[in-house]
Amino acid sequence: MSTRPLILISNDDSLIAPGIAHLVRLMGELDAEIVVVAPASPQSGMGHAITIGHPLRLDTSDIFGEGVAAYACSGTPADCVKIAKHYVLKGRRPDLVVSGINHGSNSSVNVLYSGTMSAAIEAAIEGLPAIGFSLCEYGDDADFSHVGPWVLEVCRQALAHGMPTGTALNV
Repeated sequence: MSTRPLILISNDDSLIAPGIAHLVRLMGELDAEIVVVAPASPQSGMGHAITIGHPLRLDTSDIFGEGVAAYACSGTPADCVKIAKHYVLKGRRPDLVVSGINHGSNSSVNVLYSGTMSAAIEAAIEGLPAIGFSLCEYGDDADFSHVGPWVLEVCRQALAHGMPTGTALNV
């Protein structure tokens, strides 16, 4: 690639969750421009809910350090993707949207309840290539490090070869 890819990161476990911190570090290895818009508080199990009837709050954060634009959104994971696309990115199109790394499984029927996958699905609805990542480990001391090579390879392939419009992968 001649220019740095723009990667939007979200999740359902909140801006301070260990899984999203690990995902931000991994996307940094891709020499990408990173923008993070994630829920201000945990939103697990919210499914594809969106906020109606009251305004959303969006606060900047330096949680990931210099070079990563990060925002905490008072809404759901789907809200985060919507507000990122239509407000934060100001018309810029992400090359890839990644959600996670979820703390727990998002397989089978759990996809319907998953805020992590709902962020990815909302991106796909918006015409953006998206991937939701989950770790089938539930303990407070979950080790996200061993999924790094897989996450990087899937994202490298998606960036190099593209994805069909409207596609959201669940990894």
